[in-house]
Amino acid sequence: MPVDRVIDAAVELVDEVGPAEFSMRLLAKRLRSSTATLYRHFAGKDEILVHVVDHVLGEVPRHLPDMADTSTWQERLVASAEALFRTLKEHPKVVSLFDNHVPLGPRGLAGREAAIGILLSSGFPPEVAASAYTAVAHYVIGFASQLRADGTTGPEENQDIREFYRSLDPARYPATVTSAPFLPNSLDDEFRFGLQLIVDGLAKQLTGPAGRTHHR
Repeated sequence: MPVDRVIDAAVELVDEVGPAEFSMRLLAKRLRSSTATLYRHFAGKDEILVHVVDHVLGEVPRHLPDMADTSTWQERLVASAEALFRTLKEHPKVVSLFDNHVPLGPRGLAGREAAIGILLSSGFPPEVAASAYTAVAHYVIGFASQLRADGTTGPEENQDIREFYRSLDPARYPATVTSAPFLPNSLDDEFRFGLQLIVDGLAKQLTGPAGRTHHR
């Protein structure tokens, strides 16, 4: 049985049942095969889940926009982070696999290489580029972990929460009542706002011309 077919089926199954309920038995059933056949290719469930993560990371490039040669490092870094976030929104049940797993597959390595390369070529020293990559990656995964099982962010709940904040005693909670129309924001908007803060902070790490070029 082709390994790619097994991985494709495993991704579909994790999307449906989540990694906790995923099993070799369920995968064999999905493939109309046997667990013995799967064990000829994989040591077990954990190895397959490693491939699932790498497969999902391989979908990130299709969410990347075409970037002009004149694009700044800020624009490229934001585009990469947003592409990863969009990909994880399509696979919300896969996100938990990143909690205790450093992606070391070929697609994960390619994404890391591209992101760190953007920073190095823009003048960041290696230690800052590495820390910046990790910070942005953890930021994206952290936001993705708030997604519902179907990948939605639940904006329909925001209005009820805003009304609650508006109803509070303004003498006791003046700051909250004043900010009520903007609390909470949508997860997508919060994601973009926080990402921009990170990028703006990184720009201050540079002392050359690149550090004086701000995104947007």
